[in-house]
Amino acid sequence: MKIKDLTDQELLSRLIKSRSGNTYWKIVSVLRSRPSDFVFSKCIELIDSEIIKEKIAGIDVLAQLGVKERPFYKETIEIFFDLIKKEKDSKLLSSILIAISHNNDKLNQKQIEIILSFKSHRSSNVRYGVVLSLLGLNNSKAIDALIVLSNDKKESVRDWATFGLGTQIDTDNDFIRNALWDRINDNNQNTKLEAIVGLAKRNDFRIKEIIKRELIDGEFGTLLFEAIEVLNAKEFIPLLKINLEKGRIDNGIDSEWLIDLEELINNLDKK
Repeated sequence: MKIKDLTDQELLSRLIKSRSGNTYWKIVSVLRSRPSDFVFSKCIELIDSEIIKEKIAGIDVLAQLGVKERPFYKETIEIFFDLIKKEKDSKLLSSILIAISHNNDKLNQKQIEIILSFKSHRSSNVRYGVVLSLLGLNNSKAIDALIVLSNDKKESVRDWATFGLGTQIDTDNDFIRNALWDRINDNNQNTKLEAIVGLAKRNDFRIKEIIKRELIDGEFGTLLFEAIEVLNAKEFIPLLKINLEKGRIDNGIDSEWLIDLEELINNLDKK
């Protein structure tokens, strides 16, 4: 029997027994699409359990119960913030913060302050959860935290914090620009490209030299195309065409990357 054909009770029973990551998240996805009072109450029961795995399962379902509609939004937020104030386990804290990240569009200042209290947590998973929960918030303290976390020793934390500063907010000031400039030589390629896009969005034309460096180097992803298009930088068309020709004779190049590169060149030509 397919997972989607199971009853809510059967899904919940399988959820807490599941050891496979793929199966677990398939069950979570189906349960999230069934925002009934029964599923909600069962999530609460799981969260009230003394077993960490069961608590996390309840949190994971409740995080997006109802998918876009979220009929239990108010109760869900209250549960998460009540829980985060008393729990100490790093896995559990990370799960709560990630769950909050799916419900952060109406957070008040007190709730943001609670999230910020974990920004220096010893666990990188918790710091990662903090970053996700702050994404898209046009709040000065949240932005300050992302600036700090964009320099975190953990790659995933730096990457998402840089993404949050670069493209998830429109706020522009010297502190944000300096944080993004600090990442343009990051060892993590994606973090570096997120910083480039963020600076391009802010029309910081100094970034053109960095883009030129990346094009000459030839090792770049589609995020660079976004930066070039935002800047409407037609002067890069010759370098882009060189990379296109090289890519066409390289069997190891992703065909989708080539399509995106060709589309960028055409768009710039039209402009």
